[in-house]
Amino acid sequence: MTDVIVVPEGPIVKGSDRRATVRSRPGGSGANQAVWLGAMGADVVFAARVGHADKTMYENYFRGLDVVAILAGDREQPSGVLVTIVDPDGERSFLTDRGANLNLSPDDLSETLLDDVGMVMVSGYSFFAPGPRAAVQRLFAAAKARGIAVAVDPASVGFLLEVGAPRFLDWTQGANWIFANESEAEALTGVAGYEAQMRVLGERFDTVLIKRGRLGAALGGRDGVRVEQPAPQVVVVDSTGAGDAFAAGFIAAHLAGDDEASALAKGIAAGARAVQSIGGQPA
Repeated sequence: MTDVIVVPEGPIVKGSDRRATVRSRPGGSGANQAVWLGAMGADVVFAARVGHADKTMYENYFRGLDVVAILAGDREQPSGVLVTIVDPDGERSFLTDRGANLNLSPDDLSETLLDDVGMVMVSGYSFFAPGPRAAVQRLFAAAKARGIAVAVDPASVGFLLEVGAPRFLDWTQGANWIFANESEAEALTGVAGYEAQMRVLGERFDTVLIKRGRLGAALGGRDGVRVEQPAPQVVVVDSTGAGDAFAAGFIAAHLAGDDEASALAKGIAAGARAVQSIGGQPA
């Protein structure tokens, strides 16, 4: 995706002007996670579909950020675009044109992507359209056959509410890990409170991580919370990509051999770093 990030200087004036900071850069949840992983020294392969005209530019961009990008070029649709409007408190609203993402196909996700891989991380956005869903589900099955851990990030509470929790949980069957914020966890479980949400999601996933924003994060499973930690107090400039940074920080530490408490702390630290600058990738 191309992220267009808009930070107005005040409330939007309908029918008139408002000064704003506007930035455009490569983004999208999966791309953000890949770039954060690369910045943390992890070996990472990023697979996606983009507009054919942008393919070389994106490959060079990711190469410069220590990410191996395996990109399919779409001759029918341009690269997707996500417009993010950031409120004064750092909260975000999104306008999404998924573009070439909607044409992601099983042929774009070859099983060779799994060679020497320790974990497959899939953005929940991939499940909300039939073509991409079929592509990632086939990759899920191939990873499971090889004994590779599979993680999913629900990505969008709006889309979750639109399709319904039972359908999404059915689509993601076989995933071992889930990285969800409290709103996504509530949409998936129908219960409030991260401790109860942890137990319900633990019936479906071996390991559950619930991101709690300024309150930190928790990790556990069907028996409840095993580890929870607070977040440091920082000035929030833009919360775009904070969850992606958290996931990358945790995964990089976990695959490097850190225990759960240490990996969780590194995930929280990455999320706190992310909210202190504009955009979803390391400043």
